[in-house]
Amino acid sequence: MKRIILLSLFFVFAFATIATAQTKVSGIVLDKSNQPIPFANVVFKGSNTGIVSNEDGRFYLESPNTYTALIVTSAGFSDKEVPLEKAVNYNFKIVLGEAEALNEVVIYTGKTSKKNNPALDILRKIWARKRKNGLYQFNQYQMQKYEKVEFDMNTIDSAFMKNKLFKGMEFIFNHVDTSDVTGKTYLPIFINESVYDVYGDNKLKKVKENITGNKMSGFNGNQQILSFVKDLYSDYNIYDNHLKFFDKSFTSPLSRTGIDVYNYVLKDSAFVDKKWCYNIVFYPRRKNELTFKGDFWVNDTTFAIKKINMGVTKSANINWVKDIYIEQEFEVENDSVFLLTRDYMMSDFALNKKEKSKGVYGKRTTLYRNHKFNIQKPEKFYKEEVNFIDNAVYDRPPEFWEENRFEKLNKDEQGIYKMLDTLQTVKRFKQLYNLVSILGSGYVEFKNFDYGPIFSTFGYNEVEGIRLRVGGRTYFGPNDPWRIQAYTAYGFDDNKFKYGVSGKWMVDKKNRVIISGGNRRDIEQIGASLTTTNDVLGRSFASSALFTTGSNGKLTNINLSNISVEMEAKKNFIVQAGLSYRTLESASKTFSLDYYTTLPSASNPMGVVKSDVKQSEANIQFEYMPNRKTIGYGVERDLVDSPFSHFFVNFSYGLKGVFDSDFAYEKIQVFYKQPIIIGPLGRSNIILETGKTFGTIPLGLMSVIPGNQTYFTIENTFSNLNFYEFVTDQYTTLQWNHDFGGRLFARVPFMRKLNWREFVGVRAVHGTISDANRAINASGLPYNAPEKVYYEYHAGIGNIFKVFRIDFSWRGNYLDMPDAHKFAVKGSFGFYF
Repeated sequence: MKRIILLSLFFVFAFATIATAQTKVSGIVLDKSNQPIPFANVVFKGSNTGIVSNEDGRFYLESPNTYTALIVTSAGFSDKEVPLEKAVNYNFKIVLGEAEALNEVVIYTGKTSKKNNPALDILRKIWARKRKNGLYQFNQYQMQKYEKVEFDMNTIDSAFMKNKLFKGMEFIFNHVDTSDVTGKTYLPIFINESVYDVYGDNKLKKVKENITGNKMSGFNGNQQILSFVKDLYSDYNIYDNHLKFFDKSFTSPLSRTGIDVYNYVLKDSAFVDKKWCYNIVFYPRRKNELTFKGDFWVNDTTFAIKKINMGVTKSANINWVKDIYIEQEFEVENDSVFLLTRDYMMSDFALNKKEKSKGVYGKRTTLYRNHKFNIQKPEKFYKEEVNFIDNAVYDRPPEFWEENRFEKLNKDEQGIYKMLDTLQTVKRFKQLYNLVSILGSGYVEFKNFDYGPIFSTFGYNEVEGIRLRVGGRTYFGPNDPWRIQAYTAYGFDDNKFKYGVSGKWMVDKKNRVIISGGNRRDIEQIGASLTTTNDVLGRSFASSALFTTGSNGKLTNINLSNISVEMEAKKNFIVQAGLSYRTLESASKTFSLDYYTTLPSASNPMGVVKSDVKQSEANIQFEYMPNRKTIGYGVERDLVDSPFSHFFVNFSYGLKGVFDSDFAYEKIQVFYKQPIIIGPLGRSNIILETGKTFGTIPLGLMSVIPGNQTYFTIENTFSNLNFYEFVTDQYTTLQWNHDFGGRLFARVPFMRKLNWREFVGVRAVHGTISDANRAINASGLPYNAPEKVYYEYHAGIGNIFKVFRIDFSWRGNYLDMPDAHKFAVKGSFGFYF
């Protein structure tokens, strides 16, 4: 969601002086019968800059250099040289004639054979040598890395420039590059530069990148945009079987499974930088799969890639992205070592894939130089810093960039910095930027204070009726060392005010030692999740759902206070200890938390019943999230949206007698989530939760198996269970959810164009209750535990209209329980690539 909202920022704010490229060409490649030729190679003459036409024969090619001709080639057709009479050329129609007989190589067209195909023989040799090429040949390596990310708005016409949206900002269009042929304009709107020192150890399997400089046009310090850019452009290795872009797993043309996914054609052989190389063209066997089309040059002795160009197929099941183009170049070191020196990636983001749709080009250029090898570093050198803090990195003087840029910025790229710095002073721009920022963060920004989150303003439940909430937080910048948050809410049926306030203070920035505390008095649906924390301002969606599948008055008045201290002992390993005090009592006349303090006996048949719970608790918890990536170094950080494992353990101790606390107990909870990418088959998530309470406790402190009585999908809940349908003091749940990413529907012809995506999953739980806990239950709620494993399974369809997902869930057993939901339909909204 964050990525799409921030991407919309680039769609709306097209601000710059002139398009970056000096030579631009677009057009279509046809045969003599005017039929499109897909996957034709289009290259600037005398260069290595080229692209492969899409399924419709269309292409777009640009370069910062000046060229006067194109070379167009395709298997089965004669090569053609096309002169370029000017720098910007649109709507070229390039017609190729049939080729004469070729002697050097064998040519295949259409579906290529998996037998007796020389291209596949070469591909198998690439597989055999891929772990012996490049940096893998050395025990250790060092190099410098320069990365430049740009965004250019494309397909802008005069009507767009006259839009009222730009009132007061018309000056940005004074130097627009406009084609006389099509009226299309190209506007650079953003640039970010970074310089790194990179170290690697193949024996230790460790890599470390030290950032030495970062510069961002117009938005310095905006962590959301930095996070967005890192989300879009994750690192990849072209030799890997699968390449991850935009949270999708694409099959690499060099994959060991590529034979089943791609057609390969051995097209040519020639010297490239004094190395004899083979040229192989590849294109997908089927539509709608996450694949590429393109070509690569591979050396005839080392079978290392010299150069590769590839673009995503137009039919690929991916949203908001019209095109992806990748180009990598390798240089020869010591006569036999091929090292990556240039990596270029261009993405065309658009609301739809129509040829004339407006969009944004996102371009990343990564350059490498000054390689050094076999200089060993101690293992502790590769230990990641818990909280890297160096403000100077983001404030380097111009002299630093003049010295450390691997290639100079052209005049237009330099203009991006000047233009956006100017726009920061324009009131209209600030208003538009703030609007998009509100959608992205959920907060309305004021000086040193944010109001929100706005999405929690309105709610409803049976006890409070309509609920209105207002709140906010302190905000001096993204790297604040302390933050205070507070809210108040009012229910129109119970006529009561509620509130919550919390604060965090990072007392040690290097090790991220954070002290936090707060108090909340509110109405809550406890038991909405199994693995719980003492987050003062936390509130489940189940407490305020506007629409539910059935009546629910099982709500609780909660008064929670806590104080805690946490420390990131090592990168992504957090230890926290805390104390809390809470009181719990029913918020509804139809629901009870009653328990016996004295059990019924012959002398006292009624026993002694108490209706509220007072509980002091101490806890210590451990959280480990390997491969988690974060942005910023303040008390609150943003996450880079990439999958990572999550392991959580919590030990709690009930402190009876402390502040009149009622119960003594020990509780352990374990949570483990593991994402698994299964190449072209999509991604699975496996979630395990288990816990046990030792001691006697009432309903308010039991582990309630989380049901879901809303119409929306809620993670880690059971769609076919009601609230409090199962209650336990010992439990184990296991979930498996899998996203096929459209792989199955792509094989069904009449469903292929819908680009729907398939989801399946199973949830199961086993739990028990001790006799002592059953004995003190005076709530009137029957204790049912899933002593025989309860399970449910679901299947869903996602990417409906690109924003909607619907899940169908079936109850596997316990079908005879009162008010049992045998079948449920849940939905959810979201923006996904």
